[in-house]
Amino acid sequence: MFFSFSTIRPIFNWTAIIFTLIFGIHYWLNHKSYVFDEKSIAALSRKYVVGPDSNISTAYAKVLEGLRAKYTGHILPDQDLQWIFMNAGGWMGSMCLLHASLTEYVLFFGTAVDTTGHSGRYWANISDTILTGTFYQWQEGSLTRTVYKPGDTVFHGMGEATAVSWTAGTWMVEYGRGFIPSTLFFALADSFTSTTDFLTVFYIIKVYIKAMFLEVMFYIGDFRQLIKDSL
Repeated sequence: MFFSFSTIRPIFNWTAIIFTLIFGIHYWLNHKSYVFDEKSIAALSRKYVVGPDSNISTAYAKVLEGLRAKYTGHILPDQDLQWIFMNAGGWMGSMCLLHASLTEYVLFFGTAVDTTGHSGRYWANISDTILTGTFYQWQEGSLTRTVYKPGDTVFHGMGEATAVSWTAGTWMVEYGRGFIPSTLFFALADSFTSTTDFLTVFYIIKVYIKAMFLEVMFYIGDFRQLIKDSL
């Protein structure tokens, strides 16, 4: 069977567009400036590590206060903070989104029950600093697991996949940097294909849009102030 040039040309064109888009995003991610960094998030979180019988809500309130002081204008206001169930990779947890853009996010995450599953494979680096509980990570190609305790920071590199497990009562602070829509697809997949919990899908999309809008308004205000100062 012979294929004419007119038949394969659309395939070639779309392939070229996709590769150009991937290269463009990768270049942008490597050369743009970022608001947050994983070391600062981890250092702040470690100040509020708590025991298994302590009130995690109090610890989270202190972390939130510290984040708002350090990253003024980038953290969602109290009225937009919401704990939302999340099913992904076979596990179930709960998250509270604090910040999100196309290239970064910060959130509180954890579970009140034992849960295990697949980490997902993202176009992003993700780090989790544990405040309380125990987290297990089984890396691809390894025959052993790594155990993380309160105060430890778990790193999940771009393109990696692991098995993950949380004991009941594990709560952490998570920071992601990369092409964040790639993580959103994973976060929503089980809600579409398994749980059919479309209300959760609505909650996640709504808070992500609010966080994106907050970032846009921050930079518009910053630009206005720059113009005002230059006049």
